[in-house]
Amino acid sequence: MVSPWPPGGANDTFSRLIANRLSAALGQPVVVENRAGATGTIGVAHVARAPADGYTLVMGSSPTHATALAIYPNLPYHPVRDFAPVTLVATVSNLLAVHPSVQANSVRELIELARRQPGKLSFGSAGNGSSQHLSGEMFKVRADVDMLHVPYRGAAPALTDIVAGRVSLGFHNMPDMLPLVRSGQLRALAVTGERRAAVLPDVPTIAEAGLPGYSAQVWFGVFAPAATPRPVIERLHAEISRALGDEEIRSRLAALGNEVSGMGPEAFAQFVEGEVTRWADVVRRAGVQVN
Repeated sequence: MVSPWPPGGANDTFSRLIANRLSAALGQPVVVENRAGATGTIGVAHVARAPADGYTLVMGSSPTHATALAIYPNLPYHPVRDFAPVTLVATVSNLLAVHPSVQANSVRELIELARRQPGKLSFGSAGNGSSQHLSGEMFKVRADVDMLHVPYRGAAPALTDIVAGRVSLGFHNMPDMLPLVRSGQLRALAVTGERRAAVLPDVPTIAEAGLPGYSAQVWFGVFAPAATPRPVIERLHAEISRALGDEEIRSRLAALGNEVSGMGPEAFAQFVEGEVTRWADVVRRAGVQVN
């Protein structure tokens, strides 16, 4: 199970959770290998080239399978043609949070501050083209503000610098942000999705807090190389879906702000195709370019 991001982030967490359950269900070790770099595309490209026998999987996500095709002109894989979708694991909103030193207690106050000080505020992301990056770029466009994007090699180092105050704010995955917000190290302003998060019911969405129409969610799902035999895909989906139906796992993921799925291969394939189209439009409108 390839996690195409560094250890410590949401993708790594999902990968290890699924791998542990698959190990027990299949009666053989399922090892997680972190192959980070280029906003997850290095690890995903590795799996695209792997034998289609069901022994190499990847925990894909919206950055690697929805937005990368629009951002990278020389992407070394095609997110639809080169993979056999297994299952959608979960969706989660990003959380807009600021360092306590930032003089803004709401989205409107943040927008006003950014307009008074163009280019002074910075937001850290897990890398160019990541969901954190695109969430921030969408915010900049809709709010008509100028903020500096600071890309990192993964969510963990980005969050470290936000907590330290070297970066002003971030739009990070809910599971990564929640502990920092609850401990008071960061201040939550809004969630990026269409609905408020059950774990933070008092935190509004960005749309209702001042930017109508804003919506950005992150998703995670398991993929195998294209041409992986159908019986293998079905067996993997059945075991992962069974694991996601476990009340302990659902409660654990829900406590971190995730909405657990378990969507089947056909529906997941259609979902991915729709996401590729939707985010291509977002990237075009935001003018995102990654060299």
